[in-house]
Amino acid sequence: MRQIWISRKGGPEVLELRDAPDPAPQAGQVRIRVRAAGVNFAETLARLGLYPDAPRLPFVPGYEVAGEIDGVGPGVDGARMGQRVLALTRFGGYSDVVCVPQAQAEPLPEAVSFAEGASLPVNWITAWHMIVNLGNLKAGQRVLVHAAAGGVGTAAVQIARRIGAEVFGTASKAKHARLRELGLHHAIDYRTQDFEEEVRRATAGKGVNLVLDAVGGASFRKGYRLLAPTGRLVMFGASALASDGKRSLPQVVATLARMPAFWPLRLLNDNKGVFGVNLGRLWGEAELLQGYMREVLAGVVRGEFRPIVDSEVPFSQARRAHERLRDRENFGKILLVP
Repeated sequence: MRQIWISRKGGPEVLELRDAPDPAPQAGQVRIRVRAAGVNFAETLARLGLYPDAPRLPFVPGYEVAGEIDGVGPGVDGARMGQRVLALTRFGGYSDVVCVPQAQAEPLPEAVSFAEGASLPVNWITAWHMIVNLGNLKAGQRVLVHAAAGGVGTAAVQIARRIGAEVFGTASKAKHARLRELGLHHAIDYRTQDFEEEVRRATAGKGVNLVLDAVGGASFRKGYRLLAPTGRLVMFGASALASDGKRSLPQVVATLARMPAFWPLRLLNDNKGVFGVNLGRLWGEAELLQGYMREVLAGVVRGEFRPIVDSEVPFSQARRAHERLRDRENFGKILLVP
């Protein structure tokens, strides 16, 4: 098999393509011949040494794959051989062969391509968890989605649209037209506009009911201020820690210093809620995540949701995938293909 390794901290150039023997599935596992693997921002932070959940160096990153089952371990029904599946992987996804517990391998409908399948698990489960479960977003309410053109963002816009919410989103101006096609009502150019001012103007000062923020730093503080009474702020990342794609201790310290402290009594008096989401620490909630994934897949099959694939990058050019994500050139999901 072929795998992409992070051998040391650094830029995209540290990604290495290596060969290794194909693994054998253990008891209760299936082996997947990978056709596409998702690329996530967390993996770029892991490469920089800024992701605390990453394994020790060297390691193979990657949280999600899609492909075909070509081997089963003891205790697994042989009828699963040849089945098209998608799966979450706790690292190791940048590989053309992976072994996962059979429960993690979700059947992939024939109508969904491998590229589309690999774009779903991390981004769509995260968006569904934030909007439907934690955010409890309702028709007629307002939601602000940061990085609306990214993998989570394009999923969140579509989920909010189906609910019937009024959707605000931040993205560079060149991406606004495509976002409106997905259901975005109010596009904000984060490079030239202050999102707090724009939302207040568009809502006559009323604010929004839900904010989804993976930026961090001062953005968390502004998002909290934008919440209407009973509003919810969901924090699911901190891209501001490496906004230029480089490891910088002063930038990390400055970003952390700008993050607000949410005091219990203030939350009580403001009637607001604050949530944190780290999908990588929800592995013990397999039934919950599977339920989300099946809801999303059903929506895709019905034509209500459309997985947005930005690009498919060969394993041999993995560096280019990380560069594209670092430079925020993508619209939707970047994938690695063997």
